[in-house]
Amino acid sequence: MLCSEMRKINVITLGCSKNTVDSEHLMARLAAAGYEVVFDSDRTDADTVVINTCGFIGDAKQESIDMILRAAAAKQAGRISRLFVIGCLSERYADELRAEIPEVDDYFGARNWDGIVRVLGAAEDPALATSRRLTTPKHYAYLKISEGCNWMCGYCAIPLIRGPHVSVPMEELEEEARRLAAGGVRELIVIAQDTTYYGIDLYGKRMLAELLRRLCRIEGIEWVRLHYAYPAAFPDDVIEAMATEPKICKYLDIPFQHISDAQLASMHRRHTKAEAMALIGRLRAAIPGLAIRTTLLVGYPGETEADFEELLEFVREVRFERLGVFAYSEEEGTYSARELRDDVPEAIKQQRVERIMSLQNEISLANNRRRVGNTERVLIDSRQGDFYVGRSQYDSPEVDQEILIPAAERRLLRGRFYDVRLDRAEDYDLYGTVTR
Repeated sequence: MLCSEMRKINVITLGCSKNTVDSEHLMARLAAAGYEVVFDSDRTDADTVVINTCGFIGDAKQESIDMILRAAAAKQAGRISRLFVIGCLSERYADELRAEIPEVDDYFGARNWDGIVRVLGAAEDPALATSRRLTTPKHYAYLKISEGCNWMCGYCAIPLIRGPHVSVPMEELEEEARRLAAGGVRELIVIAQDTTYYGIDLYGKRMLAELLRRLCRIEGIEWVRLHYAYPAAFPDDVIEAMATEPKICKYLDIPFQHISDAQLASMHRRHTKAEAMALIGRLRAAIPGLAIRTTLLVGYPGETEADFEELLEFVREVRFERLGVFAYSEEEGTYSARELRDDVPEAIKQQRVERIMSLQNEISLANNRRRVGNTERVLIDSRQGDFYVGRSQYDSPEVDQEILIPAAERRLLRGRFYDVRLDRAEDYDLYGTVTR
């Protein structure tokens, strides 16, 4: 039986969508054990606070540390009884954090979730393995299909934090998806450190295409969206599934990181420029209208001006529908931190980020203008001021652009689909009118 003063737990989630799923599973177990569970990063006044941290890059680590310090101050002031830190940051730096922020009751890494479950007395019923307490709007949810990564890219700390690739059994994922659909989820966003690797450890071969087809058979699910697909050895059967299954969004998040063969080799990316270009050609030929989202990394050790110009030309030629770019930051323990010198000045890194994003702004505006006059199926996410905010199949929540619909015209329902005529374009937003 829980003491009355320990019944409210605030689970604060920082970082990526994979962390979001982890927190949602934990909150379901806490709720089943009788806790009142909230999730609010602006509140540090619950009886117990659990912070799920990110330890991937410098800015994300600093955000996690700042949140821990805020909560530690709240505990010292008597507004919190217990404070726990979990996730990626504490996986990498638990000893340092214990020494620097002793106000935290305990730290648990990304790989020892059983520890926080036991300490909090959360329910350990195996039947709860597919239960979630959603923190996203109830009409969409992330479905994490595997944990960890085997690729060991030169700049990336994820394998050091999360360990090697481990797939979730397909039947478990189907059950989780059915539960989400029964709760009102209409869009499943399939995520992992590398979604295309799914199934090799369990079934001896890549099984992402089969999983996608099974998810499309679940009643209530109307969109299935694919994120974080690794370019090397991209499965042809996934391309076929995306081309033939109407529920799979014409959208693919596939981080290329760079295009210079010298940089790709140094990054240990396991593919060449020619292979990347061939893959893009196959994808666009097989799936007309496909929106490709990519992320790029500039300022990696040894990146020359010629390498960068080649990358800029790559963006200009491919004309990605969605693109993000990051400046390299050295992460201890990675190949690049151990073996390479961080030799690109910070000012040059930022200039390269800005040059790519300036080009992408032009490309995005031109892409959007070509869509004006089209009527597209739009999912409504929210209302903000004078507009309803929605998305087409070409846009993922939080990271991509939105379609804005005047709220004065008619009342729309969040989580519903509408046909919307696109009337006006900006570089990262579209404006439209509901036709049906």
